[in-house]
Amino acid sequence: MTNELEEAPLSTTAERRAVTSVSGVTPGQEWAIVARGLKREYDMGGEIVRALRGVDLAVRRNEYVAIMGPSGSGKSTLMNLIGCLDTPDAGEYWLNGQLVSGMSDDALAHVRNKEIGFVFQTFNLLPRSTALQNVELPLVYAGVSGDERRQRATEALESVELGSRLDHRPNELSGGQRQRVAIARALVNRPAILLADEPTGNLDSRTSEDIMRVFSGLSDHGQTVIMVTHEPDIAAHARRVIVLRDGLVETDERRENFHERLSAFGSSVVG
Repeated sequence: MTNELEEAPLSTTAERRAVTSVSGVTPGQEWAIVARGLKREYDMGGEIVRALRGVDLAVRRNEYVAIMGPSGSGKSTLMNLIGCLDTPDAGEYWLNGQLVSGMSDDALAHVRNKEIGFVFQTFNLLPRSTALQNVELPLVYAGVSGDERRQRATEALESVELGSRLDHRPNELSGGQRQRVAIARALVNRPAILLADEPTGNLDSRTSEDIMRVFSGLSDHGQTVIMVTHEPDIAAHARRVIVLRDGLVETDERRENFHERLSAFGSSVVG
């Protein structure tokens, strides 16, 4: 018989608050990202801009999260910190169980290359190389053997439904297909998180929907996905939506609740 005095399990929101509430404690293995009190300031010609004012964030492994907000909200700064492209002025950032917020530039570069796959608005593909060769490139830099490179790059392209386009060059692919190649390239090192910055910014609405379907499929197969966007309809594809405003988290809610607000207020949810 269940003990009536036994505590009920924490809600998802309560779990996130608990893991971000105590500094210096290594998060459990179930957490891909934990940020505690992140602050970042910039000196813009003598004027101090407080881009982040103390952001707490916790993302479980295999979550699909969108981060959005109006211009100046701090989302690009947060993306740079999550992607280990910058370090905070204060606070902690744990990535895959490692405290990376105080690492040197060289150490950050190693973590970045190993743990994070980047997808940007621009595809950044080599025009004279095939899709397979473009996806293999990170493995070349990592010193992976030719046979293994080809196998892993092929698997990555198949995961984004481009297994029949291995030998096509970028000019032989549509915009959506080129973005899929870029996603496959980001996946080929098997990163802890896939970080996408405005991944549909150069695509029409129909192609954008196709790319969102790719991200959803990757999430369904266990990939942690963090997407930064200013478009509410794109953010609404994620399982969870975090809205920043003035360097702080304004809302953090499940997709269902975000859909309700989006339906009621349209794009005004982000200003």
